Amino acid sequence: MLVMSSCLLFLLGPLVLSFMAAAQPAGCKIRITDKGLEMLKAETEKFVEEEISNISMPEMKGKEGRFQYTITDVKINDLDLTHAELQFVPDVGLLFDVQNSSISLSFHRRILYWFFYDTGNINASAEGVNINTVLNLIRDEEGRLKIKNITCDAKISKMKAEFSGTLGKVYDFMASFLTSGMRFVLNQQICPALNHSALVHVNSLLETIPVRTEVDSYIGIDYSLIEDPVVTSRSLDMHFRGMFFDLSDPNNTMENLAVEPVIKDYDRMVYLALSEFFFDSGMFSYYKAGVFETHIVNEKMSRDMEMLLRTTYFGVIMMLNPALADAPISLQIAVNSPPKTTIRTTGATVVMTAIVKVMLLPPGRAPFQLSSMTMETKFNAKVSMKGKRLAIHADLRRFKIFSNQSALESLALIPLQAPLKTMLQMSVVPLINNWTKKGVRIPLADGMDFIEEVVEYHNGFIVIGANLHFTKGLREMMEGNNQE
Repeated sequence: MLVMSSCLLFLLGPLVLSFMAAAQPAGCKIRITDKGLEMLKAETEKFVEEEISNISMPEMKGKEGRFQYTITDVKINDLDLTHAELQFVPDVGLLFDVQNSSISLSFHRRILYWFFYDTGNINASAEGVNINTVLNLIRDEEGRLKIKNITCDAKISKMKAEFSGTLGKVYDFMASFLTSGMRFVLNQQICPALNHSALVHVNSLLETIPVRTEVDSYIGIDYSLIEDPVVTSRSLDMHFRGMFFDLSDPNNTMENLAVEPVIKDYDRMVYLALSEFFFDSGMFSYYKAGVFETHIVNEKMSRDMEMLLRTTYFGVIMMLNPALADAPISLQIAVNSPPKTTIRTTGATVVMTAIVKVMLLPPGRAPFQLSSMTMETKFNAKVSMKGKRLAIHADLRRFKIFSNQSALESLALIPLQAPLKTMLQMSVVPLINNWTKKGVRIPLADGMDFIEEVVEYHNGFIVIGANLHFTKGLREMMEGNNQE
């Protein structure tokens, strides 16, 4: 029985671990709607036209009765994709469908009939061009969005040619078998060209979306997909881990116990949803990296604050050593636990608790602690988007200090409340905002930006609805990535 249990655990262990990993909530979600596809459609059409126009056709040789012919220099001059659609395929990915379109092309002929030799150009047109391409989207091993495979079917219903040259009229009857061969070859070339473009070029573009990358010199962010994209007839939903981590200790992360964000709307081109965990993991990582510590002394401290501290702790200094009355005085502020984000329909707030130590710094001697107090602060946090970067602006809403030593000393600290709050508003908060206004990049491909953003606050998460703007063409985006 024990052996059977061990074997069963061995067999099911990886499955259970896989299920646990997949069951973790998403800290970040992105939805691209059918309205977003409408904008992508124009860029997709342009890209497909360019790819088909760049098809390299082989030289064709043949014989029909007394006629021997060679076809070279095939060029696709124009491609009309007026009847093209870009749609979601539920549970699969994307469909690019072209119906009843046309291709204009030209090629050079060399024809030998008995002892007559003739050359000239042929202008041809392919009509009834139908291309059906389905892209299967998945999450790869690194957690990146990827095209797994492509199903492609291309058919050209008919093709006609117009001859020019000395014997152009005579050779009109040859058009049927020449165009039949050309149609066959063209049919065979379209899908391989599109397959290569999607699997190589488009996947290369998807690699520009950050998965696990540095935010600054202290922390990084993990945007790996936690499951395959969810595709419906109206949207493509991507669920990302959305977790920050300390670069010096990347495995020391917090557990995601937050409410999972929910996107219900389809009115905008794209939606970004972020849970409290997304922000808390950032605060946790900065806390672990030791960023939430500061030392205010000398020119960093206002003259009024210095005089107030000397007045408040004058008796302590005199009891310690009257000769130290003019020694520099400082404030050491260190957050003592990871800050906590709360998101409600009324907005977002961040609560932060820190230990503030008033220190005397006698020259040539060890620093002496005059007092230790706890500082409780609450900030309003306003979230905004610009391009591909998410930024936060903090505003001090509540401030409170109390002594860690006695209730009596807490009463003595009351005169410090207002000056310390002012000091935070004038010095510390601007430093925080100057830091956070740089923002963090969201998982969006190079060359695409959010515009016309609207931020909505819900209980436990925020949702940003926006439209998309291409700063580069699709081909330019791909070529730029290849050059890097």
